[in-house]
Amino acid sequence: MIRKTDNTSLLAHKDKAQHKGIRSWLKIQVESEGYQPPRAGAILLQVLVGLMFFVLVVRFWYLQVHRGEEFARQAQDNRLRIERIFAPRGRIMDDKGKVLADNRTAYGLSIVREDCHDIPATLAQISEWSGIPLQQVWDKFRQDRFKVKPFEPLLLITDIDFDLVARIESEIHEWPGLEIVVRTKRSYPEKELFAHILGYVAEANEQEMAADSALAMGDLVGKQGLELELEKQLRGRKGLYDVEVDAHARVLGKTLRDEPRGGHEIHLSLDAGLQKAAWDALGGEAGCIVVMEPDSGKLRALVTSPAYDNNLFAAGISQRDWDALRTNNRFPLQNRVIQSVYPPGSVWKLVMATMLLEKGVNPRESVFCPGQVKLGNQIFRCWKRGGHGSEDLVHALIDSCDVYFYQMGDRLGIDKLEEFAKACGFGRPTGIDLPHEKSGLVPSRDWKRRRFGRPWTRGETYNVSIGQGYTLVTPVQVAVFVSALLNGGDLLKPQLVDDATREVRGRVPAKPETLKFVVEAMRRTANGGTAKVVGRKDADMGGKTGTAQVVKLKMAAGDRRLKMSEMEYAQRDHAWIATWGIKDGKTYVVIVMVEHGGGGSSVAGPVARKVYDYLFGPDPNAPMIVLPAPTAAVDPTD
Repeated sequence: MIRKTDNTSLLAHKDKAQHKGIRSWLKIQVESEGYQPPRAGAILLQVLVGLMFFVLVVRFWYLQVHRGEEFARQAQDNRLRIERIFAPRGRIMDDKGKVLADNRTAYGLSIVREDCHDIPATLAQISEWSGIPLQQVWDKFRQDRFKVKPFEPLLLITDIDFDLVARIESEIHEWPGLEIVVRTKRSYPEKELFAHILGYVAEANEQEMAADSALAMGDLVGKQGLELELEKQLRGRKGLYDVEVDAHARVLGKTLRDEPRGGHEIHLSLDAGLQKAAWDALGGEAGCIVVMEPDSGKLRALVTSPAYDNNLFAAGISQRDWDALRTNNRFPLQNRVIQSVYPPGSVWKLVMATMLLEKGVNPRESVFCPGQVKLGNQIFRCWKRGGHGSEDLVHALIDSCDVYFYQMGDRLGIDKLEEFAKACGFGRPTGIDLPHEKSGLVPSRDWKRRRFGRPWTRGETYNVSIGQGYTLVTPVQVAVFVSALLNGGDLLKPQLVDDATREVRGRVPAKPETLKFVVEAMRRTANGGTAKVVGRKDADMGGKTGTAQVVKLKMAAGDRRLKMSEMEYAQRDHAWIATWGIKDGKTYVVIVMVEHGGGGSSVAGPVARKVYDYLFGPDPNAPMIVLPAPTAAVDPTD
């Protein structure tokens, strides 16, 4: 029996046979060609490669398109260096235009670490060129290397002489990273003569650079004197060069970006000729001289001896020179006009006389001076052993009678003395434009209790009344007070800059007639009293001498005063004279203080006389002045 076949089943069977054949063929092909189907790891690798390629494309777009201009600028900066152009400091001149502080061209050698291929070899070459020990060059490099950025010049050597500059210039191309720096150095033509006034400059330290963003390593700044006080006016503004370099740091060209501006020139009120005359008048003695115009407050001379050569600091002082100055027992670094304090001695009697008149003391009232006053078991002597007899105020000033002022000071008491002296400008700075001015000391009950834990005594009031004891003043304070006696009572700021305006910092609490009385007493003292050494017939002169004891008066055997030559130097008296002079419409106050010099009349007086000889010309009627020899006895006159 014939069965009927289903067409659908036949077709399905045929398809299965075809698929089976294809699989068999593929299997044969795979086995014959070694083909393996893709695995999961291979697929992941392909994805990662594609992702990385995508990231690179995005990064390329970011760098080239989005930040292209920024990186172009950085590329430009990498071939440009900024070079500073040092600005010259302003010069300082006297009142007639004589240069006291100047600038000179100086050369230095710096290193740019980023451009240096071999720092040890380069530093060794610097040592060979300069003769500076290699260890010293390394010390300088290590000390300063982090003060500047790697692409900024680090100054290693300063003040190279011109011959060495020429040699380095011919070889520097072999040493990438080295640069010759042109800058200015400070010079002081008058050396010691103005050292304490001008001060000096030196390289800015880390603290100064941190406090002032305009400063960089190698910049010169004022360290003392007017160089410090007038730093802002004297310092210029640095200029800048854009320096183009190649890949080997060779300079291809320079473009001026900012012009340097020099500092301001400063004209002082000081007269260099008068300063020299005053310096010579001191004759090398330790001491100081102040010459001041009483109406304006302008200083015409300000001398301190001994002094130092401030060029030593401008060039970079050696340790040897610094140690020599620092250990010198005559203290040449000390500005005695403002930084040293002394007992004023009988110069203080000018303050006392002014106070006595203002407190109602009758100037005609007399006090008998037997040569000493006894207070309990203490004896307070007058400088004149036999006494002055009866003395009123004028004659007590002319003769400098200690007993008169002992008793009058005791009558008023220390409280009034303290109050009046402070009102006259003592016990506080004058405000002079010089650093580190001392205030001096006007003692009081409270001060002694705080300082020593003991009460004040009458004997201490005696001492204060004649400018001894705890009382301490600076010479410039005395100049300000004497000027106030002449100008009507104004306590003026002492001015060193010629165009400075008159500045009143206080008033002497005294009536005009009181001031005139004291001025007249000074006039009579210079024309027959203890200050007669400065008297002149061709000028109106006034003065008051002072001999300030450093230690209690010592006596030799037989109750004899010790000669100055018999005393140790540090125990000898200080010599003072406070004077004024008027001639041809010009008025000056001259204060002289000679440390451990002895008597004011015999030592300080002749010095002041020589200063007036310069100011007014030699006095044709004056006897020849012969300064006492160091072995002379202490002059008993005050």
